[in-house]
Amino acid sequence: MGAVELAVLIVGIALIFDFINGFHDAANSVATIVSTRVLSPGLAVIWAAFFNFVAVFLFGTAVAKTVGKGFVNLNLVTPYVILAGLTGAILWDLTTWWLALPTSSSHALIGGYAGAAVAHAGLVRGVSHSFDGLIAGQWTLTVVFILAAPLIGLISAYLLMMAVYWLFRRATPSKMDLYFRKMQYLSAASLSLSHGSNDAQKTMGIITGVLVTSGFQKSFEIPLWVVLAAGAAIALGTLSGGWRIVHTMGARLTRLKPRSGFCAETGAAASVLLATHLGLPVSTTHAIAGAIAGVGSIQRLKAVRWGIATNIMWAWVLTIPMAALIAWLAFHLIHLAVGA
Repeated sequence: MGAVELAVLIVGIALIFDFINGFHDAANSVATIVSTRVLSPGLAVIWAAFFNFVAVFLFGTAVAKTVGKGFVNLNLVTPYVILAGLTGAILWDLTTWWLALPTSSSHALIGGYAGAAVAHAGLVRGVSHSFDGLIAGQWTLTVVFILAAPLIGLISAYLLMMAVYWLFRRATPSKMDLYFRKMQYLSAASLSLSHGSNDAQKTMGIITGVLVTSGFQKSFEIPLWVVLAAGAAIALGTLSGGWRIVHTMGARLTRLKPRSGFCAETGAAASVLLATHLGLPVSTTHAIAGAIAGVGSIQRLKAVRWGIATNIMWAWVLTIPMAALIAWLAFHLIHLAVGA
């Protein structure tokens, strides 16, 4: 297979990953607004997909550059490394979707990319130099944000919920819900904007990495067509839904009302937009799950089904290493097949 054909193939697979990302993470954007019955599932995904697409034009490409060159040594990255990394991320995403676990597509991609880079470095420099494939880059802050994102979402949503109860202390619950049913349109839009601002950029970084390592670009700059393609792919994926995870996020974790849905979406959006501003690839899944737990615990801790939350946490912890392991194996299989 020639360099052009290989690059086209990997770009296509990257866009498939982006589509799966939207499909897998659609629940993040619509679970709360669906569970509170403010929008039907069909209208909710259209609303989310629109703002996912709009977001790629509003928040720059700092996250894309972090993902593309901030985690792995580009001197040891080849198109086959990127192919194996995408394979690891896609397989882990599909596995967790099947298990109805809202894991992070972002961290699956980072883990897959890292695992494939480690495999290639070990092959060309020896096993003892496997970790030459990684660079310090943004690893520390990214790992910190695995914990920080859900905590920021939880604390923000909790404080918002307290403020809502205080401001509306003389209002009846029915009046509060009538008001916040309208406000949820805004909060759901902000969450979808934050999702598009962060998640679509990860695929932009991977595609640009393909262009650089294949020799089609000398510098790591994100072309406009890549921005458009990544935005369209994640929006189309969101349109396809992801109802297994919607049920886990919107109903099984805790019960939501329009006022708590508004606070959860707003708290999660604040967490993700902060990370986007810092150029960090963060998990919208982590942020909204933490925010939902925050609003659920405002009255009593037992309102949150902590057993389900624990299962979700384990899936978060396993995402990077499992995606890395799958990608490591995938690279070695590719190497056996084509001598990559």
